[in-house]
Amino acid sequence: SATEGSLTTDLGLCDGCGICEDVCPSGARELCGRKYTVEQLIEHLRKDEIFFRDGGGVTFSGGEPLMQPKFVIEALKACGQEGFHRAIDTCGFVDKKVILEAAKETDLFLYDLKHMDPKKHREYTGVDNSIILENLLALSEFGSKINIRFPFMPGLNSDDENVRATGEFISKLKGITGVNILPYHTVARGKHQRWDMDYKLPDLLPPTENQTRRAAGILESFGLKTHIGG
Repeated sequence: SATEGSLTTDLGLCDGCGICEDVCPSGARELCGRKYTVEQLIEHLRKDEIFFRDGGGVTFSGGEPLMQPKFVIEALKACGQEGFHRAIDTCGFVDKKVILEAAKETDLFLYDLKHMDPKKHREYTGVDNSIILENLLALSEFGSKINIRFPFMPGLNSDDENVRATGEFISKLKGITGVNILPYHTVARGKHQRWDMDYKLPDLLPPTENQTRRAAGILESFGLKTHIGG
């Protein structure tokens, strides 16, 4: 709609059809991503097959890939038939039946743990962590290999109490390959500006090296193999 000589886009009405990109006279519109069938995806992945022979593979990420369970599970099966290593990057907030079905076709889970306190988890993310922890336990009992991803955000989940609770919980699980501490960064701020969305953490700064190393030391005290960064 026109607003004081400029155009305003109501993202709530967007259905991703891509027509605005085609007709934009200045070429300012860009549609990110494209649709694939499983067959098209495999054909595309075969072009990189040489890299898969030296420890590489396919990671399904997002967003949350398991919100599209039918496609992802079919794609995982197809990747397995090609001999590709398969990983899923998940927040864990999905139906247990879905994640266990996906586990049958997955070589490694990259699993987010944002906070161990259910009330604070709800405050920061909108949901508590009960389903997330239950699914993590289920994957551990299933025999999955799991790499824990710990988004590290100063003042939100960086306190020693939460880091210790995280380490204690993880240390009791089977199949954990390691923990990656992911220091908060501000890359998403630019994306929000581009999409005309409010950035909810304008004053939050990345953690210091001392903060991340302290957290790593706490996790390592539980016998966990810990890395800082992706």
